[in-house]
Amino acid sequence: MKTTELDKKFDENEEDILDEFDLKSVKKLNYKQKRINIDFPIWIIEALDKEANRIGVTRGSIIKMWLAEKLEFQKRALV
Repeated sequence: MKTTELDKKFDENEEDILDEFDLKSVKKLNYKQKRINIDFPIWIIEALDKEANRIGVTRGSIIKMWLAEKLEFQKRALV
């Protein structure tokens, strides 16, 4: 399929364009994971749990989200 045809399908929302891709070959860049252990004071854990429950994610997810946001902010500030 030509890119113009794919663009047209996407723009006109005719059908699901994901069917046009081989998703088995997709690789996430920089997505290798490494487990670490961090000790937090109880008040931080309680605050993390409260916020994670409020938005419906796990404690680990909210920590990763906030760290990623902070790192992205820092990266943009240095440019």
